[in-house]
Amino acid sequence: MARIFRIDSPTARHLECFYEEGYVAFPDLFADEARQGFVDELMHLRPVEDFFKKSDAELRELGKPYRLSVKPWNDKGPWADGLFDAPFVRSILRKILGESYHFCHSSLAVSIRGAAGIRFHQDHHHWFHAHPVNRNQRDRWYIQMLYYPNGFSRGDGSLSILAGSQKASPLEFPADRLSRGDFGPFRRVDLELPPGSVVVLNARAFHGVSQKPVNSTQRYRLFSNYIFKEAGPPHLNTQEIPQRWLHGVSGHRKQIFDRRSYTEGCWDGGEKLKSCSARCW
Repeated sequence: MARIFRIDSPTARHLECFYEEGYVAFPDLFADEARQGFVDELMHLRPVEDFFKKSDAELRELGKPYRLSVKPWNDKGPWADGLFDAPFVRSILRKILGESYHFCHSSLAVSIRGAAGIRFHQDHHHWFHAHPVNRNQRDRWYIQMLYYPNGFSRGDGSLSILAGSQKASPLEFPADRLSRGDFGPFRRVDLELPPGSVVVLNARAFHGVSQKPVNSTQRYRLFSNYIFKEAGPPHLNTQEIPQRWLHGVSGHRKQIFDRRSYTEGCWDGGEKLKSCSARCW
């Protein structure tokens, strides 16, 4: 397969931006063949094809009208599969997380004209649960690799980030405060990115998505999200790994897939959890 990204490693400036702002954007990072191949691959997935066949009345019956969300997203083609360990992905994750990290989960979303926005939130869910495992994991790394194969314009299903908000306790920013537009000392950044762009996001940074106007010039916006975490107890969304992903895989994939998935009650019985093999962590 051809290379996926135009570069194989971030620069020191990229990493400096990530640590300071809580994110770093890479416009037009996909190589042309990979970008087009990824788009074609996504558009031919059965859930996506079925979504585009729905009438307006059928779309309104969905829990999230005008937006398809697939999570966990396990039915990956070759281009999507390559996003687990492309050289650029391995390089930036290794520089942030070190040599030992795990794949948490991935999702796929398609937004069409009329899709509602998503309010500011953060995805480091350990902060909102009182279990001792959560308290012990609050300062650990969770990194989101956000892929936008057909890009977006500002205000049109676009990503917004509160730069620097990864440095504050999420408990200081309840939903009602954010809904009032009270972002404290943090600067709101409304991104605009060309097709084939990537954003690397600290999951503690608050971020949101604008609505997709009914008169948008872009028929649909494609998005996929791969989350990676430091080695340790499962995150609330750490998914079960399909057995087919484990057949004949490389040593690196064995490492990132070989961990415990989240199930109800998996954090109970602390001593038993602590004494389990490395496979559980």
